[in-house]
Amino acid sequence: MNMYSAMARHYDALTTDVPYEGFVDFFEKVFERHQLKPNLVLDLACGTGTITKLMAERGYDMIGADYSVEMLIQAQAKCTDMWNRPTFIRQSMTGLDLYGTVDAVVSCLDSINYLVKPTDLAEAFRRVSLFLNPGGLFIFDLNSEYKLELLGGNSFVRETDGVFCVWQAAWDPKSRTARYFIDLFEEDEDGSYVRSMEEHRERAYSVEEIASALEGVGMELVKTYGELKLRAPAPEEQRIFFVARKKD
Repeated sequence: MNMYSAMARHYDALTTDVPYEGFVDFFEKVFERHQLKPNLVLDLACGTGTITKLMAERGYDMIGADYSVEMLIQAQAKCTDMWNRPTFIRQSMTGLDLYGTVDAVVSCLDSINYLVKPTDLAEAFRRVSLFLNPGGLFIFDLNSEYKLELLGGNSFVRETDGVFCVWQAAWDPKSRTARYFIDLFEEDEDGSYVRSMEEHRERAYSVEEIASALEGVGMELVKTYGELKLRAPAPEEQRIFFVARKKD
């Protein structure tokens, strides 16, 4: 089954612990610190569009791009009544193809880790650079290698109305790749449960690898931050934020 095909309908209910407002607050602090006042912003791998919507509510013109049709359906639905409704497009990170350029790009919740091939990472960065205005910012986060290794061998359970989710993680130190096995049980009308299974993979990248990939496509890594904090990442930081700038 494709990633997020079954999960999409329940993604928001199963991720109520994610501080979405905190992400948007952080982005605005980064914009201010790095002296950028963006108007048009791309949310790359936007998922169900929560951050896209929140940024639109704060006055940004938003484009949300994701490859999952099911996730985009959820994103469109939650933005239907907005006066400045975001534009949602079905495009992968490596297949990004906008009609014009944007002032900033954000990508949240370890979406970049899903680029498990370094060649895909380089292509996604090339695409971002192609559609980012000179001087524009690309802000994204990565699950750190420390976190991915820490998750390995652990299982997690989430439950909401009519849905039971079991999430198991495995870590391969040789490939520096984490695999997530997700079993989703959805209650049917007759009280029985329908099982869906998904497998996700994330790769760990070092700061040096990210900096090199950015440099290769005309961007420069200008800063790394700890999780939603304007400070340097701690040695055991679980989520690292990267700020890159498109060279003039």
